[in-house]
Amino acid sequence: MFGKTDGGTTFVRNYNMFGPATQKSPNSEMIYEPLARVDYNDGAKVKPWLAKSLEFDGAGTTLTVKLRDDVTFSDGKPMTADDVVFSLGIPLKDPSFNVGGTTYERVAKKDATTVTVHWKQPAFSELNQLASIQVPIVPKHIWEGKDLKSWSNPDPVGTGPFTLERFVAQQVTLRARDDYWGGKFALKELKVVPTSGDAVRAQLLRGDVDWALVAWNGAEKEYEAKDPKHHLYQKYATGGTYALFFNTAKAPFDNVHLRRALAMTIPRKDIVATLQRPGTESGPTGLVDEVFGDAILPEYRHKVQPVDAAGAQKELALSGFKVQGGKLVKGGKSYAPKLSFNQDYGWDPYANIMIRSWQKHLGITVKQVGAPGANLFEQQQSGDFDLTINYTLGAGIGGIYSGLSSRAYRPLGEKASTNFGRWKDRATDAALGKLLGANEPAVTKSAGEKLQKIVAEQVPYSPIYNSYWFIAINASHWEGWPAPEHFSYVPFPGLGPDTTLTLMNLKQAAK
Repeated sequence: MFGKTDGGTTFVRNYNMFGPATQKSPNSEMIYEPLARVDYNDGAKVKPWLAKSLEFDGAGTTLTVKLRDDVTFSDGKPMTADDVVFSLGIPLKDPSFNVGGTTYERVAKKDATTVTVHWKQPAFSELNQLASIQVPIVPKHIWEGKDLKSWSNPDPVGTGPFTLERFVAQQVTLRARDDYWGGKFALKELKVVPTSGDAVRAQLLRGDVDWALVAWNGAEKEYEAKDPKHHLYQKYATGGTYALFFNTAKAPFDNVHLRRALAMTIPRKDIVATLQRPGTESGPTGLVDEVFGDAILPEYRHKVQPVDAAGAQKELALSGFKVQGGKLVKGGKSYAPKLSFNQDYGWDPYANIMIRSWQKHLGITVKQVGAPGANLFEQQQSGDFDLTINYTLGAGIGGIYSGLSSRAYRPLGEKASTNFGRWKDRATDAALGKLLGANEPAVTKSAGEKLQKIVAEQVPYSPIYNSYWFIAINASHWEGWPAPEHFSYVPFPGLGPDTTLTLMNLKQAAK
């Protein structure tokens, strides 16, 4: 039993992974799979999954994908190159289907088990796109001809290890396939139930759920110590951060000095304490020391951003804005900023900490605007926000910073797949071009350092806290869970292939 703490209180039966509707069914990655996976134990490298191999040509513009020949969909039909070409072609048909932020421009079938993917420019560091569960391989014989803007795909057929057995609003039951290409499971069913961070702790202690994603300050005493053999609390670094995103496509957030002033008055230590993530305050680059180590510039390494009220006041003065009645005023126009955040995560206290700090140190009144996760994501995609909170994740430094590319830019009102803050900057594009397109370590290192400076100094977004997967496990019923000290896959239920490997290696615990 998996207790899902980030999906609201009820589930929606929508397995259309590409459709523009933001509310999706939970844990679709157990039914659908990508071509590749990210190995977080090996420097976040991209490795084959449904693919047998992934090889770029010398120019880095053509990727040859050799497919496994033993993969079948859950209806018994084999996965072929036609299915892969069809699946990878969906984001090319309509920008609203590009939920995975893909940048390739063409896909072609070479033979029955070989596909080529083509980019306009070198893309050596863009393989992470093919490891995203938002770019799954789907059966052409079912999906072809469907209106993907309205079809909810209620009875999904995929290559993944599970099929949908039962769906109700407050519990999804998935059944392990006997014919899965990857192997057999001792586990026969996986049940997913909606819960909250507070409720799931009691459920874990009682053994009502076996597994949950939850940040739990004090878990050592309140959970692990109560049953050291079975109560496990684990932390894995993702490499990215949760950050304050500015809508740089509109005033006043197109002003770098104002962005700096707001960033300099975020009380990060108070926020991580409230979120029960002590010690995870982020540095100014948005790169996590634990993952990227020496790649981070010395001046930013192991640095936590404290509140700097005096410095923020200087930046506010340089911005040219005055604060009158809590509003930002300049050139005869006034602005009353709003902070949009995810209500499903219970982030109201988190948002309030930031708002109170801005009021105290800058005199700016920022309105709190909470929304359910699905609605918030839709607002972020269309640029319908002033300030918002989102994460920066991806395989390697290139994956984390790729969301700043102007290739992902969309005008306000049009849906962006990754560049929610509408950042558009020539220096950023130049550095990203080298980082993503070069195959020389010295060139990519230099480009990565330039991007660190851009994020730290230009503040397209301001990192708040480092992103970790906090995972609580009750191993009373199932054993064989990986541990952070020695792992080759992360037991995080949103990682698709890693979840599959986790569940495949479990066995029933001895009575």
